[in-house]
Amino acid sequence: MPEAATHVGSGKVRELFELDEGRLLLVASDRISTFDVVLPTEIPDKGRVLTGLSGFWFARTRELVPNHLLGLRDDGRSTECRRLEMLPLECVVRGYLAGSGWKDYRASGAVCGHALPAGLRESERLLEPIFTPSTKALEGHDENIDREQAAALVGGERFDEVERVSLELYRAASDRAAERGILIADTKFEFGVDPDGTLVLADEAFTPDSSRFWPADDYEPGRPQPSFDKQFVRDYCETLGWDKTYPGPELPAEIVDGTRARYVDAFERLTEIAFDDYLADPEVVLR
Repeated sequence: MPEAATHVGSGKVRELFELDEGRLLLVASDRISTFDVVLPTEIPDKGRVLTGLSGFWFARTRELVPNHLLGLRDDGRSTECRRLEMLPLECVVRGYLAGSGWKDYRASGAVCGHALPAGLRESERLLEPIFTPSTKALEGHDENIDREQAAALVGGERFDEVERVSLELYRAASDRAAERGILIADTKFEFGVDPDGTLVLADEAFTPDSSRFWPADDYEPGRPQPSFDKQFVRDYCETLGWDKTYPGPELPAEIVDGTRARYVDAFERLTEIAFDDYLADPEVVLR
């Protein structure tokens, strides 16, 4: 790490360094979290997949919304980015009924205030994608909230902008992904605001950590779907009787290897770039 870089924070996966007043360095580790708990076992190259995929999508969505990307470092896991004032929302878009959305629907027939038709099955494709924000918990679990609660956090006008941009991003990426055999069931964004008050996409975009990726050729509503994301790890952890609090369980070699293979497969399908080519030259994803 450059001597001028000052460590200013840690997330579940990323380390944050200050380069100067206006620039930060975001370093994606190989840590993996599930149910908001960082597990003791790392997934080799996971941080590079997250960084490369985010760079790829940032480069291809900048006409929809500005993003924080300034450049990628040669290690393939470090992103130079703009410093922003982050919004206190996780901005989730759902195109299919899965995860906590499926649980909420079964309990109430609605997801984050969106009333949905009766009789939908698990993994069902929704007629239209829906925006379902959640809190951004510093500790513990994020909580799904409705439009009124989210608008109270960021203001009504900013909420409307975040909702519109999130849905535009999801539609653009899900169309491209579907052409490459991947369904994006849902995805999560984080946004910040620059000194001019402009909304800016930050953190990561359409990665296996922030999205639920399903192979299109295996899709069948009415059941859980195989996936390219960390659902593979979640499913394993669900079999252990773990109470989903710290400390998390160690992962066996077959789960580690299977997870890495899924992450790399998602990277190569979505970018149409060999992962080894990315390792040799990270900026290949920006071209």
